[in-house]
Amino acid sequence: MLLNMIIATTIACLFTGLGGFFVLFKKEYSKAHIDLALNAAAGIMLGAAFFSLLSPAFVIAHKMAEQHIVYGLYFVFAIALGAAILWILNVIIPHTHEQEVLENKAKVSLKTAVLFVIAISLHKLPEGLAMGVAYGAGEAINPRSLVIGIALQNIPEGLTVAISLVAANYNRLKSALVATLVGFVQPIGAIAGYLLMSISEALLPFGMALAGSTMLFVIINEMLPETYGGEKNRQSSIALFLGFIFMSFMAVILN
Repeated sequence: MLLNMIIATTIACLFTGLGGFFVLFKKEYSKAHIDLALNAAAGIMLGAAFFSLLSPAFVIAHKMAEQHIVYGLYFVFAIALGAAILWILNVIIPHTHEQEVLENKAKVSLKTAVLFVIAISLHKLPEGLAMGVAYGAGEAINPRSLVIGIALQNIPEGLTVAISLVAANYNRLKSALVATLVGFVQPIGAIAGYLLMSISEALLPFGMALAGSTMLFVIINEMLPETYGGEKNRQSSIALFLGFIFMSFMAVILN
């Protein structure tokens, strides 16, 4: 199972590089189009968090529980802890956001671009954690739909990394390669998630809920605030729902 996880997370993280290499084929990408792609990615992540992690965690916790109130608090604590960890990382690690980069591409400094790369790298940790937890859960869940979802949402994130560096007058090929390297943060998170699940079977629903919560935090605190508020809110909503619907379908046919 560990070897399968390493292969799957490596393939998924390479999709970040795939998105980065898109800067070689088109000179300019509008913020509106990138926002639509990121909203679709947010919908995919939302579906992955619920169908592959939070919902199965709830079912497993319910089956393990002799006292439902105790396990309910246990489940809620895992969700709160996952969000708190990401919140603390966002506070203590310097970074910038997509809006500051894509709305001011003519004025982006290399420092701003690097801070944005750090922000995307922060996204990769919980995504990797989720994949590691999914594989560490053994027969409890099927990790394939989660891996597919994370791989697909890596594409627009890789593209935004490369665009930010190109806007700071960085070489296009080097920008694409940096986007590829950013993707390799995911296997680090995956190993941590896998090791967490190997400690004890009692941690199974806890780890799944925590990983799902970190994904929700990225969606709610990072992705959606950056992509809503423009002129295409309706299109953004449609893209979000289409991403969620796609992930719902993948969860049904693969799980």
